[in-house]
Amino acid sequence: MATVALIDWYRCWWELEIFFAVLKNGCKVEALHLSSIKRLELALALFMIIAWRVQRLMRRGRTCPEMDCEVMFEGDEWQAAYIVAPKPMPKQPLSLNTVVRLITSFGGFLGRKGDSEPGVKTIWTGLQRVTNFAAGIRVYKAGEICVQ
Repeated sequence: MATVALIDWYRCWWELEIFFAVLKNGCKVEALHLSSIKRLELALALFMIIAWRVQRLMRRGRTCPEMDCEVMFEGDEWQAAYIVAPKPMPKQPLSLNTVVRLITSFGGFLGRKGDSEPGVKTIWTGLQRVTNFAAGIRVYKAGEICVQ
């Protein structure tokens, strides 16, 4: 029983290591040079949400690959990935794993036959790009850009 408890603790520790690796390397919180504790707290609150989302996408993409992608992504996000890929836009949302793999392709994930599932680094890199694409789509839909 004690061995099982130790293994559970170790698994929790590893999840925390991944979380802080995303904060440090993906969000680059150590590079922040903020002038006050208040600003640092606000930045950390935002970056902790981002780190949680990246880690959650990795876990859910692996453990629930057939989950509807709109559980974890806004419509504009997964659609932006298809527009930029460029791939034919599916008529309905796809599985979470399919969308995670597409998004991570923007972060360097190759998805070859022998490759394992995408990790947090390719997720945060790809997600940064797709988030920018989705923001552009939202601005375009809002009519704030005139295309001539």
